[in-house]
Order: sequence, then structure tokens, then C-alpha cells
Amino acid sequence: MQRFIMSCLALAGFLLSLSVPALGNDQAELARLLQDFLAGASENDAAVHDRFWAEDLIYTSSDGRRFGKAAIMDGLSEAGQTDDPEAATPPEYSARDVTIRVFGDTAVVTFRLVAEASGETVGEYFNTGVFRRRDPGWRAVTWQATRAAEAAGEAPDSGDQR
Repeated sequence: MQRFIMSCLALAGFLLSLSVPALGNDQAELARLLQDFLAGASENDAAVHDRFWAEDLIYTSSDGRRFGKAAIMDGLSEAGQTDDPEAATPPEYSARDVTIRVFGDTAVVTFRLVAEASGETVGEYFNTGVFRRRDPGWRAVTWQATRAAEAAGEAPDSGDQR
């Protein structure tokens, strides 16, 4: 019996060692997806948005509105139709304090989004995205954006509890 238990433990250890590299690959893939998305969002790239958001997305904005992918895509079309060049130019977005947690075919990505225009920070938001791995890859199915509170001249805390 003891030999059987030891064999099971050895097999479990072996299977666990196989899953660790996959976890790292998923985290790296999600980190690349986020960086590619932010670069594309900084240019109002509709193809990048189409790739990033799931068809059944539920997005809760920092001002409390809830909508789906279709509204995001419609908003991109409207942004491209304006005659005001400043309105058509989005800020440059970057992610700070990124944490990626993978749970099989589901992942949670949290980060501080920084929006900059003309070299100045024009907004900071805490973002949480839930992703599902679907054919053909990871897609954001739920998104929550919250405007980061400003604390007496200090940068907002990311909340990372590592």
C-alpha cells in the first residue's frame, strides 16, 4: 500500500511539474496580449480591440456605465469620423503593477492603467479583466475600470499583495 501511495505522489509531482511551464507560457501570452492591446488602443486600432474583447464581453466603465463589445467597436467607428484631430487622438496607454493569475482556461489580470497625452499623465485607472481561453485564444470576457484615487501627491497604490 505504501508503494502505491508513493507512486501516486510521484505521479502527482510529475504532472504538477508539467503544468508549471504551461502556467508561465499562459502568463507570458496574456502579458503580450495586454501590451499589444494597449499599443493598439493608443491608436484606436479596431482590429486590436476586435481581437482582445470576447463577443459576450461585459465592460463596466470607470463612470459606472456597463456595455459590451459592440458598443466599444461602435465608439471606435465614431472616433474615426470626427473632424477634430485632438478628439480623434487617444492618449498613450501603459500598464503598471501587472498581476496575472491563471486558473486553467480562465485568468484574472489586474493592473494600473496610465493614460498620457503630450508627456503628461491625464488619467490613472485600476483595471481588472477576466479572460477565457477560447478558440482562437485568450479573450477578455469581463472588464472593470475604476478611476484611481489620488493621495496627497503620492502615486496610487496598486493593491498588489505579493
